[in-house]
Amino acid sequence: MKIIIINGPNLNLLGKREPEVYGSTSFEDYFATLQSKFPQVELHYFQSNIEGELIGKLQDVGFEYDGIILNAAAYTHTSVGIGDAVKAIDTPVVEVHISNTHQREAYRHVSYISPGAKGVILGFGLQSYDLAIQSFLG
Repeated sequence: MKIIIINGPNLNLLGKREPEVYGSTSFEDYFATLQSKFPQVELHYFQSNIEGELIGKLQDVGFEYDGIILNAAAYTHTSVGIGDAVKAIDTPVVEVHISNTHQREAYRHVSYISPGAKGVILGFGLQSYDLAIQSFLG
């Protein structure tokens, strides 16, 4: 099974940015943990702060991977383009958020990704990524 995790803006700062919300572990360190925990999965990772690069990556992998785990971060609530890209590809997408976005500011309660996603996992910290991988494994 081939799965890619695509992270959006500011997630490159995990471990440094608002540790009370996002924890103190960098995503690169956590990705190594995921690779160890799921050796049967060919895991890939991509991060960008640029909306168009996220759309391009979705289009590049959206017809050849078995699953996409997408944390579009703030673009979740603003990007019709990313939402449209999720709907345009064949590969199922699980939307992931580290925090429970419904416990945060009102503008974070709306997702342009969810209507095209296979499912949504939020609020379990970095473990949200584990749960997303498990959803693809059945």
